[in-house]
Amino acid sequence: MEKLLITPLNAWHKAHGAKMVPFAGWEMPVQYSGILAEHQHCRTRACIFDICHMGEFSLKGAGAKDALAKAVTQNLETLAPGKCRYGFLLNSAGGVMDDLIVYRVAEDEFMLVVNGACVETDFAAIKSRLPEALAFTDISEQTAKIDLQGPKSFEVLTRMLPGDWAKLGYFSFVKTAFEGMDIIVSRTGYTGELGYEFYLPADRAQALWEKLAADPEVIPAGLGARDTLRLEMGYPLYGQDLDTEHTPTEAGYAGMLTSAADYVGKPHVADVREKLVALSIEGRRSARHYDKVCLPGGQEVGMVTSGSFSPTLGHSVALAYVKADAADSAEFVVKAAKVDLPARKVDLPFYAGGSARTKLS
Repeated sequence: MEKLLITPLNAWHKAHGAKMVPFAGWEMPVQYSGILAEHQHCRTRACIFDICHMGEFSLKGAGAKDALAKAVTQNLETLAPGKCRYGFLLNSAGGVMDDLIVYRVAEDEFMLVVNGACVETDFAAIKSRLPEALAFTDISEQTAKIDLQGPKSFEVLTRMLPGDWAKLGYFSFVKTAFEGMDIIVSRTGYTGELGYEFYLPADRAQALWEKLAADPEVIPAGLGARDTLRLEMGYPLYGQDLDTEHTPTEAGYAGMLTSAADYVGKPHVADVREKLVALSIEGRRSARHYDKVCLPGGQEVGMVTSGSFSPTLGHSVALAYVKADAADSAEFVVKAAKVDLPARKVDLPFYAGGSARTKLS
């Protein structure tokens, strides 16, 4: 049996009653008080998430911007220092090897944040696309990542750290200090709510976590709530909604592909054989990954990639890849275990009430 990796907060989770599960090679908390309760708390107050399994890379050196622009899809020409941008690492056929966020730390310095299961393959792929003269380093092991998410997160942050946090805009970040240690505070997240992501030394993660957990508005939340929260927003999960067999355009992200650089996979990013569609399903019965998707007449046209009951909306939702020529259909049928689930195509996000883009100043 493969030995699971653990985050710096593993002992804290176990001491506080978390249910631990394997995830992407790590032992992670799936829930504490319960997925529904944690989901609701994040939508109304604030939750903290242990995201230390994610990977971080550092890139420094003259010409870093132009070199990185040929390795990933983000438009770095319009990315200023102190800003970050979501995008993709593609293979030569335009398939998604990973989705990632690029942080521009300085003119010739970047930080890349990638999915935990993809650290080794991402690092090797990106390194092969960069000049050897640049300093490209995997800093994942020494870097912790903690997310504070929810409409009350601004108030929590203000109580914990001095600063004019109202000026920190969406997808912006700053370097600051917490109890003598350097940290990065980024106004980003994976829940659709107002929130912040903290990057700090791994050996100091528990100090920040416990400070956040002590706030009366905050409870810890696990991967279960993180998944239902992101799905309500239509945010993709790598390995399910994004994979090497589909292009960003097929996943619905053509509008983000504005880079003029000749990045790997660019000639194929507009290739479309299937499209990722959003499905609304009445009732609590959920579609699951790999469930077949058919037209009402019975013709099989695709497969569910993510599905769950939506605690906020009170019914089930799903994402599914369907054949491009069937993607304009308004009605589908999901072949769930022992039952057919009528599904209606809708626009994303499923839940439109998120506070992520709230203006604070």
